Amino acid sequence: MAVRAEEIASILRQQIEGFGTSVVATDVGTIIESGDGVARIHGLSGAMFSELLEFSNGSMGIALNLEEETVAAVVLGEADDIKEGDEVRSTGRVIEIPVGDSLIGRVIDPLGVPIDGKGPINTTRTRPIERIAPGVTLRKSVNSPVQTGIKAIDAMFAVGRGQ
Repeated sequence: MAVRAEEIASILRQQIEGFGTSVVATDVGTIIESGDGVARIHGLSGAMFSELLEFSNGSMGIALNLEEETVAAVVLGEADDIKEGDEVRSTGRVIEIPVGDSLIGRVIDPLGVPIDGKGPINTTRTRPIERIAPGVTLRKSVNSPVQTGIKAIDAMFAVGRGQ
């Protein structure tokens, strides 16, 4: 059974036309030090402050200390599995959590995933975890005291509701 050159060329042409991959560029780094829930990473030159990072064990982290050569990240998952030499990928997303009335009374982890066993959170709005607070002049004034129950503290420090 002889295969003709035209058939081979036709098959190759079909495969080339059907070949469709998308190229995704990601910033990849290597852990050079890990301990106490903080990982120091080399190679994430394009990392942003509060960016979500993905560790090779599936845990996530937040890039907090951006230095010239390294990035220090707080690990938001199992920090015991993270070790020197592991790969870390940049996600390009600043960490944000869901917001809205459906969050009232719920318990969530730092990534906004519910951990109270009451099912998913039905909200479409999110906000970054790091935001600039509204100016003092825009806030409601403090007009009612809060008692701590310890007379020495209540006498020395005036604590108001909303402070």
